Amino acid sequence: METNNACTMHSHCIEMSMEVHQVVPPPHKSTLQKLKGRLKETFFPDDPLRQFKGQPLKRKLILGAQYVFPILQWGPKYNLKLFKSDLVSGLTIASLAIPQGISYAKLASLPPIVGLYSSFVPPLVYAVLGSSKDLAVGPVSIASLVMGSMLHQEVSPTTDPILFLQLAFTSTLFAGLFQALLGILRLGFIIDFLSKAILIGFMAGAAIIVSLQQLKSLLGITHFTNQMGLIPVMTSVFHNIHEWSWQTILMGICFLVLLLLARHVSIRKPKLFWVSAGAPLMCVIISTLLVFAIKAQNHGISVIGKLQEGINPPSWNMLLFHGSHLDLVMKTGLITGILSLTEGIAVGRTFAALKNYKVDGNKEMMAIGFMNVVGSFTSCYVTTGAFSRSAVNNNAGAKTAVSNVVMSVTVMVTLLFLMPLFQYTPNVVLGAIIVTAVIGLIDLPAACNIWKIDKFDFVVMMTAFLGVLFISVQGGLALAVGLSTLKILLQITRPKTVMLGKIPGTDIYRNLDQYKEAVRIPGFLILSIEAPINFANITYLNERTLRWIEEEEDNIKEQLSLRFLVLEMSAVSAVDTSGISLFKELKATLEKKACVGQSSC
Repeated sequence: METNNACTMHSHCIEMSMEVHQVVPPPHKSTLQKLKGRLKETFFPDDPLRQFKGQPLKRKLILGAQYVFPILQWGPKYNLKLFKSDLVSGLTIASLAIPQGISYAKLASLPPIVGLYSSFVPPLVYAVLGSSKDLAVGPVSIASLVMGSMLHQEVSPTTDPILFLQLAFTSTLFAGLFQALLGILRLGFIIDFLSKAILIGFMAGAAIIVSLQQLKSLLGITHFTNQMGLIPVMTSVFHNIHEWSWQTILMGICFLVLLLLARHVSIRKPKLFWVSAGAPLMCVIISTLLVFAIKAQNHGISVIGKLQEGINPPSWNMLLFHGSHLDLVMKTGLITGILSLTEGIAVGRTFAALKNYKVDGNKEMMAIGFMNVVGSFTSCYVTTGAFSRSAVNNNAGAKTAVSNVVMSVTVMVTLLFLMPLFQYTPNVVLGAIIVTAVIGLIDLPAACNIWKIDKFDFVVMMTAFLGVLFISVQGGLALAVGLSTLKILLQITRPKTVMLGKIPGTDIYRNLDQYKEAVRIPGFLILSIEAPINFANITYLNERTLRWIEEEEDNIKEQLSLRFLVLEMSAVSAVDTSGISLFKELKATLEKKACVGQSSC
């Protein structure tokens, strides 16, 4: 009677209707079946063999060939209308690829002709093996910078150019083998350790380092540091102020302003994409004619010099698999392979999402990997899909990978017949082209967005940025990856736990800190665990749960009013054998605590 009267007198008395649902164990599976299922979810989440089920043998062979060579899938449907679009886009990206190829090869401390070689063979391989319609293949600034700086640590490209070239080709081979192996073994999730925050910080830092390196060309300095850090570069710039050439500086400023203006026009009006795409080649042509007309090479302006004519010579006889530099080329191949693979796949997926088609990440890894393996045999260094070229390719209306073939043929014609025309191209223009290209890698809006969303990710981003600037390219990357791994470990070992309350008038329970209208249930402590429970976090969860109880008891007057602990585990995806002991320990601790409170057991 007293209880009924109490409920009548207190309008807040809570009525709880409970429905009981039987929980049954999942269907029985043998250990082999469980292992098979786990391996399938780990390495084949997209189930690539699904298309082969129920198909006759002939159809399976055709599907298999199309999977390995995507060109067999869209090639039979190719027509003249598609070719017209690909022809325009291919010629457009060729006008950008030729000056960029020469510039990026110099950035990697390689002969300029190697940059053009790398814009000829790899695009042909990708057209056969690649699955992206928009990816424009060739050398990129980040991989060029990293390869040049890493190889430069042990070998000088000026005193021993042949050995430096051999190491570059061998590093490219290891990069390609590593990339292809990731695709074949379906280990693409490894590159996911390079988070968006890391890439934004790394690319911004690398863009600044690349731009500062171009001060050698833009100022006309002949004795320049071989180091990549911000302090050594700026020290070298001001230490050699007596080498500055006003003619070079004037020409550099003029063409840099012209290139930046063309870039600005294309950004403001995307339909005028051809302005920024054709600007680098126009600058090369104009500057070359200017230098030839006024004999500017005799007035302090350095030029490329004579370039070798002809298509790519074979380079398999230049690969080194022995000696003291083997560790260096393997390490260089690994780092440049990961960076170029990350950029290529990210660019491919970006444009695939815009055009509503799918790009298979593992197939892309194999395509880029085999492309670099073949490239290492044909005098090419590391290549991938470049964002600037791919954006131009997309805006120019590319429909298939044939645009890469058109670009490759255009570069081939240049290699065979037009190389003497580049003899008087000034290095200062190549420096201006590089600076203009890498400016787009600095993404300030994305950095501000990361600051708003996740402060720890912002710290990771700044670590990558400052590490590249003040330590080294690979050092900054390693620090940022280490910090990101620490974040993952903290999330595993220190999972989030929150207190839940009931939304009035509903049966919904939500976080008390996020839902101000949620109210606590008297006598109940409802905690939500939002992570898998395993050996790495059971100690923390035990201690944190007991602290929740102590804090709750400190906030209420009657010590015995807290009667029930409810663990809401809908967000817990797995509990291992160690995790089961957590509940046993909690139960024993709480029973002992109850006995002490009642002064009897």
